Amino acid sequence: MSLRLGFDMDGVLADLDSALAREALRLFPGVDIGRGAEPARPDPVAGPSATAPAEAGPGEVSPSSLRLTARQERQLWEAVRGIENFWETLEETEPGIVAHLARTAEARRWEVMFLTSRPRTAGDTVQVQSQRWLTRLGFRYPSLFVVSTSRGRIAHALDLDVIVDDRPENCLDVSIDSKARAILIWRGDESGVPASARRLGIGGVPSVAACLDLLVAAEEADHSEGGLMDRLKRLLKLKPSTTTQQARA
Repeated sequence: MSLRLGFDMDGVLADLDSALAREALRLFPGVDIGRGAEPARPDPVAGPSATAPAEAGPGEVSPSSLRLTARQERQLWEAVRGIENFWETLEETEPGIVAHLARTAEARRWEVMFLTSRPRTAGDTVQVQSQRWLTRLGFRYPSLFVVSTSRGRIAHALDLDVIVDDRPENCLDVSIDSKARAILIWRGDESGVPASARRLGIGGVPSVAACLDLLVAAEEADHSEGGLMDRLKRLLKLKPSTTTQQARA
């Protein structure tokens, strides 16, 4: 049976942080964009980062490496919303990763859905901009959903096997509200992965390319080693389910 996968866009496939940093420098010359700094990420149990503005929408949290005030964050997003077809201007997080995902999905017969909480901008709809971006970079006929609810509920509704995201809180939603496995893209130091994420069965990988390798390895692993989800857990260095452990005993 083919895997049904959900991929987040910003921070996973699309490099939103760099685009926001460029726009922030244009708006606020001399702002500290914290190059080389490790972005502070929220612990999925503790909740959202205190640096996120309370009035920000689901897609409107600026990189924590940007030293912006709440007012500057509002101004930044107001400027972004005024840029025509802004979502088509982003670079990939990893060169060629969209085409790599497309080739792997076609070869493995995976069903891929793209998920995003991007706010509206001038120009075409978020869905159309995002689909054109994916198509231009090598993924034909992308299925993309602009969502504002829990990623776990989305995973449940779409009957997804795995969701790939770069936010621990989204991965937590997946673990709580669905049967899907969450894979966290964590490009910083591995020691920075929230301990609670691993306790909740959320495994982290350093890149989307590594995530694709992991999914292929899980599919090709010896099926006597348990079901796909347990094989993924082992590859992510997480404990397999209690049921599988008891079956081996």
